Amino acid sequence: MIVNGSDMAPKKIVIVGGVAGGMSAAARARRLSEDSEIIVFERSGYVSYANCGLPYFLGGEINSQDQLIVVTPDALRTKLNLDIRVHHEVVEINPKTKVITVRETTTEKIYQESYDDLILSVGAAAIRPNVPGIELPGLFTLRNIEDVESIQSWFDDRKPRTAVVAGGGFIGLEMAEQLVRRGLDITLIDGKEHVLAPLDIEMAELVHDELRHHKVKLVLGQTIDGFLAPDQQVATAEDVPKSCWVLASGHEPIPADLVILGLGIRPEVMLARNAGLTIGERGGIRVNENLQTSSPHIWAVGDAIEVRNPVNGEWTLIALGGPANRQGRIAADNIFGAKQTYDGTIGTAILRVFDLTVASVGLNEAQLKSMLPYEAIYLHPSHHASYYPGAERLDMKVLFNKETGTLLGAQVIGKEGVDKRIDVFATALKARMSIRDLSELELAYAPPFGSAKDPINLAGMAGSNVFDGLTEQVQWHQVPALSMDGAVIIDVRTRGERAKGYIDGSLHIPLAELRKRLSEIPAEKEIITYCQSGQRSYNATRLLRQKGFKVKNLAGGYLTWNSMQSAGKKLGLDQHSAPPVMAR
Repeated sequence: MIVNGSDMAPKKIVIVGGVAGGMSAAARARRLSEDSEIIVFERSGYVSYANCGLPYFLGGEINSQDQLIVVTPDALRTKLNLDIRVHHEVVEINPKTKVITVRETTTEKIYQESYDDLILSVGAAAIRPNVPGIELPGLFTLRNIEDVESIQSWFDDRKPRTAVVAGGGFIGLEMAEQLVRRGLDITLIDGKEHVLAPLDIEMAELVHDELRHHKVKLVLGQTIDGFLAPDQQVATAEDVPKSCWVLASGHEPIPADLVILGLGIRPEVMLARNAGLTIGERGGIRVNENLQTSSPHIWAVGDAIEVRNPVNGEWTLIALGGPANRQGRIAADNIFGAKQTYDGTIGTAILRVFDLTVASVGLNEAQLKSMLPYEAIYLHPSHHASYYPGAERLDMKVLFNKETGTLLGAQVIGKEGVDKRIDVFATALKARMSIRDLSELELAYAPPFGSAKDPINLAGMAGSNVFDGLTEQVQWHQVPALSMDGAVIIDVRTRGERAKGYIDGSLHIPLAELRKRLSEIPAEKEIITYCQSGQRSYNATRLLRQKGFKVKNLAGGYLTWNSMQSAGKKLGLDQHSAPPVMAR
């Protein structure tokens, strides 16, 4: 129940940090209590801006920097009677006396301010690796308006032609795309084997293909060892970079006129730590379900806090604007006597990578391997009715609990319709729905928008078949070992499909001919069937199973398999591009 602030004595609420969490808390507090004093301290010069739009301004899709400013300090003072103090850094908190120490950054003036309740929305800082040359000019992070101004100034002064993006996360990929848009030659470096940690590798390979298609050079699985000044490496005059040489382990020095450091973020916890507040094992401020810290009158929201992941109940760090806004609202409610709870963050995320939309929610397979019993299914349906013009393929991976059927995570990639599907998956995860529930959802259908069996419904049907034991699956990475143990791989696609590529050593029996050619299949062997995406081979497994064969279906079919092969992943079996000798 929300307690109306007008029914309580006015409070003095101090908020450290603006943007999503802080300003959401400030606005909510004012709506609850007209007479409370609300002060927001922000060490930068901007208290409310669209930080998710920063890459798109640098790329020119957003024309004016003014479009990034959501609300100015003056407007907040006028509209909400908020005391907004930009260029003010809170340097100390005394929870016992409920007093903070503030430094005005433009004058270096130090003063103190008391509070009844304090909200920490201090955010997170971009990681700058402790390597040689990190202080060279031309190396930038991207977290705020000041960063944008510095990068734009570098563009104006140095006219860069080449750039290195360090880090394959969301900021790194968004900046790679936008720098290509500006005509730069881009190299992207990441210490992991694939970009976008929320994705599993076979899904990330689709993103790799898109990046390479747009001439982004990928240097994966190699960390940055340091940076050299332009004159510290032998090169011809025209090849000398304007910024530095980037040193990546196992790779020759990479010239860069500009470097974007997108290596992740760390919660800003020094202020909280020095105040004696509890810091969690993941390095964020520890809060309870009401967003209250270990000090009863100090609350914390946004990128600086640890949150529970509702899927597995573990503490984690998830920096997203939507959750931060909700947390700010909840903290303000609770200051005025409510008992609102924050139920955790499932990590719904989406981004554009050139012509692809890439989205994920919940846990991925890499996270689940040591946590919960799970099944993974793959689908490759059209985003709307396939007979209607403009149908585009969706690549989907859905994970669910093997024992209960509860949804655990989803990854969706495609040119169209991705946002719609990931939002349905996110809603389903929030509601703790099962894989079977997906098949029963009534979703909007007309040929330009979807199908009578939406991809979400198809995921539910395919998953239910696995959950109910109607079929057993083999994952792409299990096939080599099973083949070496004598399993027979049967390709049930058409001759035209097989002519474009197939799994080496597979027996070709099109689904339409399967009943007539059962005698060609060794009854004593384990059988693995595959088609293009998994649907027809599922039908084959049902037929063969009822005929007494021991048979499993290749999850995701040839499309999932081929996404790994095309990336040069040698799994013991290779694809071929020439037509094989047909089995008879």
